[in-house]
Amino acid sequence: MVDHEADELERALRRAVRGEVSFDTTSRALMTMDASNYRRVPAGVVAPYDADDVAAALAVCRERAVPVVARGAGTSIAGQATGLGVVLDFTRHMRSIVSLDPDARTAVVQPGVILDELRTAAGAHGLTFGPDPSTHSRCTLGGMIGNNSCGSHSVAWGTTADNVRELDVVTYGGERLRAGRGLDGLPPRLRDGLRALVDGDLALLRTGFPELPRRISGYALDALLPEKGAVVARALTGSEGTLGVLTEATVRLVDAPAARALAVLGYPDESAAAEAAHTLLPHGPLTVEGMAADLVAGAEGLPKGGAWLFAEVGGATREEALARARALARAAADATTDHTVVADPAGQRALWRIREDASGTATRMPDGSEAWPGWEDCAVPPARLGAYLRDFRALMAQHGLRGTPYGHFGDGCIHVRIDFDLLSEAGIRVFRDFSTDLADLVVAHGGSLSGEHGDGLARAELLPRMYGDEMVRLFSRFKDLWDPAGGLNPGALARPQRMEENLRFAPLPRRPVDVEFGYPHDNGDFSAAVRRCVGVAKCRDESVSGAAVMCPSYRATGDEQHSTRGRARLLHEMLAGEVVRDGWRSEEVRGALDLCLSCKGCRSDCPVGVDMATYKAEFLHHHYEGRLRPAAHYSMGRLPVWLRAAAALRAAPVANAAAGVAPLAALAKRAGGIAPERDIPELAREPFTRWWRKRARGAARAAARGGEHAHGRTVVLWPDTFTNYLSPSVGQAAVRVLEDAGLRVVVPPEPVCCGLTWVSTGQLDRARAVMRRTLDVMAPALDAGLPVVGLEPSCTAALRTDLPELLGPADPRAARLADAVTTFAGALEDLAPDWQPPTVDRPVVGQTHCHQHAVLGDAAERRLRARAGLTGELSGGCCGLAGNFGFERGHYDVSVACAEEQLLPSVRGADPAAEVLADGFSCRTQLDQLAGRRARHLAEVLAERLR
Repeated sequence: MVDHEADELERALRRAVRGEVSFDTTSRALMTMDASNYRRVPAGVVAPYDADDVAAALAVCRERAVPVVARGAGTSIAGQATGLGVVLDFTRHMRSIVSLDPDARTAVVQPGVILDELRTAAGAHGLTFGPDPSTHSRCTLGGMIGNNSCGSHSVAWGTTADNVRELDVVTYGGERLRAGRGLDGLPPRLRDGLRALVDGDLALLRTGFPELPRRISGYALDALLPEKGAVVARALTGSEGTLGVLTEATVRLVDAPAARALAVLGYPDESAAAEAAHTLLPHGPLTVEGMAADLVAGAEGLPKGGAWLFAEVGGATREEALARARALARAAADATTDHTVVADPAGQRALWRIREDASGTATRMPDGSEAWPGWEDCAVPPARLGAYLRDFRALMAQHGLRGTPYGHFGDGCIHVRIDFDLLSEAGIRVFRDFSTDLADLVVAHGGSLSGEHGDGLARAELLPRMYGDEMVRLFSRFKDLWDPAGGLNPGALARPQRMEENLRFAPLPRRPVDVEFGYPHDNGDFSAAVRRCVGVAKCRDESVSGAAVMCPSYRATGDEQHSTRGRARLLHEMLAGEVVRDGWRSEEVRGALDLCLSCKGCRSDCPVGVDMATYKAEFLHHHYEGRLRPAAHYSMGRLPVWLRAAAALRAAPVANAAAGVAPLAALAKRAGGIAPERDIPELAREPFTRWWRKRARGAARAAARGGEHAHGRTVVLWPDTFTNYLSPSVGQAAVRVLEDAGLRVVVPPEPVCCGLTWVSTGQLDRARAVMRRTLDVMAPALDAGLPVVGLEPSCTAALRTDLPELLGPADPRAARLADAVTTFAGALEDLAPDWQPPTVDRPVVGQTHCHQHAVLGDAAERRLRARAGLTGELSGGCCGLAGNFGFERGHYDVSVACAEEQLLPSVRGADPAAEVLADGFSCRTQLDQLAGRRARHLAEVLAERLR
């Protein structure tokens, strides 16, 4: 589409619809891909308000012969949620549960409703929606209906098609209709055409479809047979938006078990697990999921074995569910190597998380090489699964490919990511040859090319191998009845493109991009790092639970560009250079990254370990190279310099007094790019290092007089910028506790810095210089093998990750320092295991720092709190201040929204006697400024109780 045509289309859509019409670079770039291997660039995006908007948008596009693709959360794995022309985005407005009837066990929903929202609403009545794909926290009902999604509970409750009652749709031709059971309610053209299609090929429709629980491929024309009641809604389900655009759906709800228990059964290998899966079905399980050790090696909580089946059962009570799970495990005992039965909900969630993250973790092989969808979900009759998997493994070996199968073993449906080389012509030929051979193998086992995610662009070309040419011609006739102009999602299902067309990797540079960080997990290739995002969109989860952090800016704004996936998509398009054309100078990418808090939550919470904080730092370095930077980069990015200067000049009293004078504070904030709503933190009158030097001189004099001094293991206490100049009480408390534990504390003789503030603002040349100077100072301690104890989680995490990843193998001291770094609690646990902390006996509330969660882990902190009698859990999510982020002008509202998600409500609702804990300076500052509560570092709480 040429520019003037796109402009005219945009103007016409703006006149016709009430929802947002977006033809800008960012909106188009965000919609180029789903979770598949495919990429198609749309002309624009429309977010309709209602069914009238949908009809109006279709009318505009129909007049101009512009194709339309309906899209939910964009987690489709076969490419059907990508498209040319106009994308209809249903996630913004059309996401209401219109009604819920617990007596009839039905709900009426709009297409943008997130599955978990429906499940929560139904759960209030003891009901649920049966199908539950692993993306349940972000996938939409419209997308599920388009793909006929299934999920792990399909052995009990079937596919989405089994749970759809009626569908309201608008055709590309402008007809509005309600499809349910029977043809009589349809417009005459459709009614008569469908009758003719069915009556003309009754024999083929009765014999041409394989009988298996997960037959998703093609159109479900057999649902139109008279003996099956001519269920038009079922025939539309799984049609991938090629027949009509869904505007409302009536769906079935099922009784949710009051209690559940999970039996995890271990088997010698994958084949044994696959062959046993269907034998569990007579026991009435809700799920029978399978995976092998090559996918989940090292996962905690699994019984002994080389492969596992997850069999969930329900009951009216916990005891009943537990008894049923144990009975199932006993019945399977002859074939198993070991088993475990879990009734505790938290324990079950931890085990299920292993399975749900597999769609992401499977994208990296054990050696770090990339693996991709494409043959993500073939299905065979469950009793044939073991034989099929053996043949499947053999076929991969024959083509020199590797993959890690897992999935819905009870339904005979296998998920797998395969290490296709989709960057070279030779690799793409292998992809095509393997796909063709595998299609034949699946058919030979009586299976379906798609058992869950649809055919899309990946498999539709091969449907003749499954159904034969005559049936595929019927598919084309069916498509033409509904969409004679061919305007809805062309290239998917009927008249498909070739499977190797429109691959997402085609426009990417073939040589590594010149970058600053080492990207050690991606062989130094920034393109490979960006390719980590496969689109499963765990970052789009709109609610955070437990300790999870990712992605706070998306939850605050609800805007795709502020999700980890959205930012990765924009970086992908920046590298491709077709939609985002300005490279590192792109304002679209800068705008999307502007609200990234650099919390590093994605580094741990994203199933494939996307590290957007590092990508942001990389981008900012190149974006501002040789150019004037925002004021905040000079004020807060170089904060250690200013704080060190203030300390040297002993200017803290003057600076604090000036900050208390409103006009002066406003002027300083304006000059420094600081949000006017923020208070400037008070500087410490005496930095920690000055206090330490005085104390050390006193200790030396006492030792000279024969006084006591510590003889234990020597540790280096890291005097980070925040502890040193802003909260020295934390450092002083840590010294007391560490010495009480019998450790000998030393502090670097000269100023040291992790470089974090420079990294987070993308001033990487300066960060590298700061880090190298720090390594020079730390060299004697490293040579002596001394552990380094960090108190500020963000600085400790920077030493652990940013330092070695920015300096790389060229300076081996960086890796040595990273290995030497430990947390305060980790040092006490590892270096003073016999020390008993003082008893505090108080409940706690507060925040686990994002970087602690993402990089360092908080297991040692949890154990230390428990030993001290500090009871309760700290909040997950993000405090929203995140170093410089929450202080920067324009970020205040998002910063507050992040804090209001978990942290502030938990503190407000806590027992007044609760100890407010926050090891991070940012978290403590946010609590002070937004809640008026003083939070303390764990070291301060313990030190207070020492004798």
